Amino acid sequence: MKTIIPLTIFPIENDGFHVKVSIMINGKEASMILDTGASRTVFDETRIMEFVDDNHIEDHDRLSSGLGTNSMTSKKVLIGKIQIGEIEIVGYDATILDLQHVNQSYEKLELEPVEGVLGGDILNDYNAVIDYANKELILIS
Repeated sequence: MKTIIPLTIFPIENDGFHVKVSIMINGKEASMILDTGASRTVFDETRIMEFVDDNHIEDHDRLSSGLGTNSMTSKKVLIGKIQIGEIEIVGYDATILDLQHVNQSYEKLELEPVEGVLGGDILNDYNAVIDYANKELILIS
């Protein structure tokens, strides 16, 4: 099955761009940065609380690297359902990080906050193709 999801491509400061995609987390719309360089999909620890039961968030026993550091503590939560276009991922074991610095940067640029980063694990699992010309993410299951 092939699903096509619209992308939003927007400038960051003077010389860069970010790509944003909308997904559904447990039936609620969420905004994610698309990041092919991120090894895993991660969610912001504050914003994910709108989508999951906080009684099920657990400390993670390892440090995460990336996002400018190699000593970021993480948490984990089981997300009941993530929907990206027509693709449904049930029982996703999610990593939660403090992405406050990302959303603070977005706020300074007068951009909407994001719930997380859609990373390489999901992009690889669904053979992602990013079509910049048509502003589409193509996933194949």
